[in-house]
Amino acid sequence: MKGIILAGGKGTRLHPLTISVSKQLLPVYDKPMIYYPLSMLMLAGIQEVLVISTPESLPLFKDLLGSGANWGMQFEYAEQAEPRGLADAFLVGEKFIGNDSVCLILGDNIFYGRGLAKVLQSAAALTHGAIIFAYPVINPSRYGVVQFDQNGRATSIEEKPAKPRSKFAVPGVYFYDSQVTRVARNLKPSPRGELEITDLNMVYLEKGELNVEVLGRGVAWLDAGTHESLLQAANFIQTVEERQGLMISCPEEIAFRMGFIDQNQLANLVDQLSENTYKVYLKRFLEDLQ
Repeated sequence: MKGIILAGGKGTRLHPLTISVSKQLLPVYDKPMIYYPLSMLMLAGIQEVLVISTPESLPLFKDLLGSGANWGMQFEYAEQAEPRGLADAFLVGEKFIGNDSVCLILGDNIFYGRGLAKVLQSAAALTHGAIIFAYPVINPSRYGVVQFDQNGRATSIEEKPAKPRSKFAVPGVYFYDSQVTRVARNLKPSPRGELEITDLNMVYLEKGELNVEVLGRGVAWLDAGTHESLLQAANFIQTVEERQGLMISCPEEIAFRMGFIDQNQLANLVDQLSENTYKVYLKRFLEDLQ
């Protein structure tokens, strides 16, 4: 399976912070925002990743992430000049996807929770159909909303409904089989002129090929797309890291734990880091391996 991080858009809800820099390059406590969705793909076992962003921001992502080789990854980059909807990512990334299945994750979504890696790895084994998730929220009208029948089967998905039929929002991580580009190509733009991910999911649902898994109370999902949510996400990361002494979404550590790089390669990466708390954490991690 391959992965796509959609890191485009203008980030207008975060102006003036994002007038001159991409939202996904903003810090969330001790790491760039894009490290968090990237770490999700890595935990799923995905090593080939396409980063989609605006022509202005793409060079900055290349400077930050490079080729991915240092982490045992392979990064590619593609432009999306204008926001054309989430499902447009599959058309932009059509050549990258090829005949593989693919996971799309939004660049401003942050996940954390026990057992999350197993959930992701199970979803990444997908060969047919699609897998999305549902998460209970207080304000579902801000999101795509999934409705279930009495047997727990998904029956409908609505995009930002004025009167939500449930409290279950669809977080920004989606797994699809190799047919997704064909499905996306046949979508009609919504009234706002975009290819909606909800419409794509409904195609799979109507064919009986969409599995919706509910993320339970042990998982935190944060959308860092507003000033308030960006601060809340940073505070959450800081609290958990300082309390547990473990770093959330550290690509170097995850690359080692997933077997993408070995201990010597990790040590070389740590040596190249500047002297700060990020390096101190990884040095301590290396010492614990002795």
